[in-house]
Amino acid sequence: MDGMYDMEVEDAGPTIKIRNVSSNNVDFVLSSVTLPFANSLRRVMLTEVPTMAIELVEIEQNTSVLPDEFLAHRLGLIPLSSSGIAGVALSRECDCDGYCGNCSAVLMLSVRCTSEEIMGVYARDLVVSDDRPNEDVGSPVLGSGTGETKSTSGPLICKLRRGQEIRLKCIAKRGVAKEHAKWAPTAAIGFEYDPLNKLRHTDYWYEEDPKKEWPLSKNAAEEEPYAAEHGEPQAQADDPTRFYFDVETTGVLDPDAVVQSGIKVLQNKLADVIKELNRGEPGGQGMNGARSPSRMEIDGYGGATARYAGGYESTYQRDQGQGSVWGGQQQGGSTPYGATPYGQPNGWR
Repeated sequence: MDGMYDMEVEDAGPTIKIRNVSSNNVDFVLSSVTLPFANSLRRVMLTEVPTMAIELVEIEQNTSVLPDEFLAHRLGLIPLSSSGIAGVALSRECDCDGYCGNCSAVLMLSVRCTSEEIMGVYARDLVVSDDRPNEDVGSPVLGSGTGETKSTSGPLICKLRRGQEIRLKCIAKRGVAKEHAKWAPTAAIGFEYDPLNKLRHTDYWYEEDPKKEWPLSKNAAEEEPYAAEHGEPQAQADDPTRFYFDVETTGVLDPDAVVQSGIKVLQNKLADVIKELNRGEPGGQGMNGARSPSRMEIDGYGGATARYAGGYESTYQRDQGQGSVWGGQQQGGSTPYGATPYGQPNGWR
């Protein structure tokens, strides 16, 4: 049975079963893939899917009780729509001086409290300029929560009393959560495999009864129950091939867009690896290109061969007139800490 199942996995290829979808959530089952691949997809969706977030804040006036740094930090964490992120250039790759309409979106905030009541300043009060890469990026995400907690004003920035005022300009740029959490497209990603623990990859700590103290998740209903006549499952060397994802976004991207962008990022990473490996072709510097001599090509730790009779030199060492750590004619190379054992006639002493 195991052999037949392995053959089926190999022929069928990856499959996805979507169990539930909402505006900010997608629950699906990924099958016929390996654990490293599934975990890589999870990590990429968490940290490497590009989004928009406020990167710079130019404060003109701030008489609220919040310091400028506190205010700038709260602004940076406001989720911004990133549906058209593919059309936004990276700031580091843009030719502009600071920011422009190709790599940034500008948001203005100008509020003043004129009543005796405390005034709340929300993300809805941010005004997006027309000079931005496209109309789908840079706007604050206002809808959040459900039921009684549902809000159409967006996150609260601060509160003002009579006479207090805030005037500032925000510059939003493209980035990824690997650089800062404000660019995270997801609030959380649930990830589970082998909910019945058939493979015994996890040892549960318990006091009396592990089944009562560690209740099964809802994903256990998707698994085939272990046959009672086989007794308790034992640790197996098999790898899991079925993974349960529950992706919850921050609202900056649709949940399906987060998953698709994660797959695209993985594809680009693999393409970069293949490109580097293929650089070994004629004229390239890949696997068959220039390299340092191997230990087998040098006789011992410092003995010279005909090819490396003068020791192996780097460009830096040649320019500085220093011996190589692979050994000179007699004394070998040296470091700031003194002579090394490499290059001595008899190797280590």
